[in-house]
Formats: sequence, structure tokens, C-alpha cells
Amino acid sequence: MLSRIRHIVCIAVLVLGFGTNQGQKPSVYRITRMSFNDAIFSEISPVIVNDGIVFCSDRRFSAVKDRKSFEGKRIYNIYMAQRKDTSDYIRPVMLRSERSELFNNGPLCFAPDGRTVYFTSEVETGNLTKKRTYVNHSGIFSAELSGNELVSLIPFPFNSNEYNIAQPSVSSDGRYLYFASDMPGGQGGSDLYFSEKVNGQWSKPVNLGPVINSAGTENFPFIHSSGRLYFSSDRAGGIGRLDVYYTSLNAGKWDDPVPVPEPVNSPADDFAFVAEDDLQTGFFSSNRRTNDDIYRFASTIIRKAVCDTLVENNYCYELIEENAVKFDTMPFRYEWKYGDGNKGIGPSVIYCYPGPGSYLIQLDVVNLITGEVMYNEKTYNLEITDVEQPYISVVEKGTAGDGIVFSAENTNLPGWKIARYYWNFGDETVATGKEVNKTFMKPGTYNVQLIVTAEPEPGGVIREECVCRNIEILPGP
Repeated sequence: MLSRIRHIVCIAVLVLGFGTNQGQKPSVYRITRMSFNDAIFSEISPVIVNDGIVFCSDRRFSAVKDRKSFEGKRIYNIYMAQRKDTSDYIRPVMLRSERSELFNNGPLCFAPDGRTVYFTSEVETGNLTKKRTYVNHSGIFSAELSGNELVSLIPFPFNSNEYNIAQPSVSSDGRYLYFASDMPGGQGGSDLYFSEKVNGQWSKPVNLGPVINSAGTENFPFIHSSGRLYFSSDRAGGIGRLDVYYTSLNAGKWDDPVPVPEPVNSPADDFAFVAEDDLQTGFFSSNRRTNDDIYRFASTIIRKAVCDTLVENNYCYELIEENAVKFDTMPFRYEWKYGDGNKGIGPSVIYCYPGPGSYLIQLDVVNLITGEVMYNEKTYNLEITDVEQPYISVVEKGTAGDGIVFSAENTNLPGWKIARYYWNFGDETVATGKEVNKTFMKPGTYNVQLIVTAEPEPGGVIREECVCRNIEILPGP
């Protein structure tokens, strides 16, 4: 008689538990103050271009020539800093316009063609501006970049002498123009609006609504190529005066804004955030060193391109006496001893062991006609081991807004001296620790990675393993 053992796939039940061994949230950004910042004057509103950065500054025209408006305020103009190498830039040069001497130029953005510029400047440029009592307002203008000059200026059709429109950001397809304005009918001091280009004309501005706009001030919008909208706000609940937030449009509705983590946001004013297409690097402005300066940020989030899918440990087996299955009319009874004190009867049985271990399986065969018992007709030594891998213990489903515990307690990496458990939750948040508590704010399916790193071995070799699994987050009540 022959017997065969077949592995049966089973799904382990993972239990949510709240422990005291909480993980930590490492910083997800590294920031660097840019070398072209001036020690005395301010630099704001960076714009990423192919060969460098365009920004605004109120620095002097030259060592002997200063720039001030009729009201005696410093004037901002547009500068281009070309990239020297991966980390440094050459001395900035000014991008001039017919307004550069007496009026502000910027903040700005570039249209997808790379030549059309939308920038902020004063609406009125005539003799009225020379009166000390006259209050000028900002508007948006488009221009063509020719060398280092902005030419062929065209005003945005909704500019007004009654309110400000400023800080433009155009979508990657050139269809939507986002901006800040304190026009009547808003939610607070200034709100965010958008206008759509229809048949070559900009539509009437539309307020982005109370989810984005608060009773405070919202400004410096940046619409990313992914559709994510970044902006700055002094709304309640921030860590500074102006903080950077982001939101996305889902099913025609804007998500609740989420603050960008420290150290981008600080107790100071942080604003004018822009990012590369992959969201891994970018720039922002901050006055954390008194003057407004431009900083570069780089994501420190680790997300593996190749990560093994978690394999659940399977302790269930099907034991089959093959001859009995072939000749099922023969008068025999098959008695299995599983090796852990439990027994089963039948030509084939399914049994789930309690866990890893060595189990001696024995098959006794009873002749039902003669009563003869053939003891230990077959024996098999079964070795059950856990899969060698990092292990993610978590519920399969959770609810948005509720805390969920992720545990790596059952990680099985024999011989490893583990230095770090690193969690990437698939929503641009991370944590470290053997057990961490995570709250997902939006429903959806998230692919969570657990990256386990060992202490350096002799010779400096560092072992690292990654596993991932999905968790479904359902809408909250």
C-alpha cells in the first residue's frame, strides 16, 4: 500500500490587538536651504523648469540700484537659476518685463508649452499708482518668454480694481488655471478658485468650496500633474502660521485637506510648495530663518519596487492512502495517527496541525473480514516549518478613521539580528517598530510593505527582506 501527503492551502485568521509597544513615525522628508538664497532679501515661489528653478525675489537690481514701488515697498521680480550640477545652481539672472522697474512680477507658473508664463502683477500701472492714497490690486497676466524677457503681456479677463487675483498655477494639460483671490463671496480672507479654458477663453472663476477654503486664508495653489492640489493656509489646527496642505479630487469632490508632514511644515510660514512629477523631490518657501527662503525637499520614504507577497503559514495536510482510493470496494478500515496524539479514520483525511514541529504519521490498516490489524503499515516523518520571511499580522479589513495595529511579531528570519522594522503603508506615510498603530483617513485598498533590515554582518553586509500584503479600508460611519 502507498500513502501520499498533500498540502492543503488555508487562510490564517489575523487578529487586531492593541499593544503597548508602539512604533515611531520617522521624518518622510529631508530639506536643504538653497544656495542661491540671499542673506538679506527674500526668495519665494519656486517653479521647476527643465534646466533649473525660476523664482521671485525682492533683491536689488544691482549693488547701487534698489527697487521700490511708489508706496515705498520692495518690488519682487522673476529670476532664473540654472542648474550647475545635481546639487548646485549658477548665479540667478532676472527675467525682465516692461513692469520690472516699478511693479511686482510674480509669483508665476509656466504653461505646458514651456514658453507661456502666467504671473502676478499690479492691475493699474497708470498715473493713479503715483498717488500715495491709491490702493492697487494684483491681477494675473500671461506673457511669452523670449530669452530672458517676458513679452506680449495679456491681462486675465477677470482682473479687477476692486480685489486681488494672484499666484497662478496651470494644470499639466493647460485646461485649468488655479489661483488665489479675495473677491467677494469667498469663505475667508482669500480663497482658491479655478477657471477653465473653453474654446480659447477663460471661464468665470469658480470657488473651490468650503472643503478647501476656510474662514482663514488660502493661497499659493500648485496643481500637480497627478491632479493633487497643494496650497498654503493659516486655518486652525496647523503647526505654524502658514502650513502646506494637499487634497485630491475624487468622484467630483475634494478630499479633506491633509497637512504635509514636518519638516516641510514648521512653526513659521511655509508656502509655495511645488513637486516633481514623481513627488519625490521639490521645493517650497519658508521664513523659518527670518527672511523668506527657498528650500529643497527630498522624500526619505522607502518603497521597494520588488517586494515579495506575504505567504501565509499552512499547517493543514491531506493524508491519502492511494491504493484505497483506487480500490475503494476492498473491506479495509484506515486509521491514521497524526503524531500529536490525535487520530483520524478514512482512506483520505484532512488534518490541521497546531503549528511547526516534527510529527510521526502512522497508518494502521484493519481487515474488516478477518479483524486482522496491520500496525504501522506506513509511517512518515512530517517536518512543518514556518516560511522564512518578514510577517505582517493585521486585519484584512478596517475602517477609515479607526486605528489599526500592524505587528511583525511573527517574523521568521532565523539567524538574523534585526535592526529595524520599517513600514510603508502605501499612502505616503511610514513608521518604524515591531508593532505600529496606523489610521487610514480614506477608504481604498492599500498595499502595505514591511521591510526588515538586519544589523551589519562582518564585512559590512546588510541583509534586508521585504514582504507586502493588501488591506481594504472601508468608509467610516
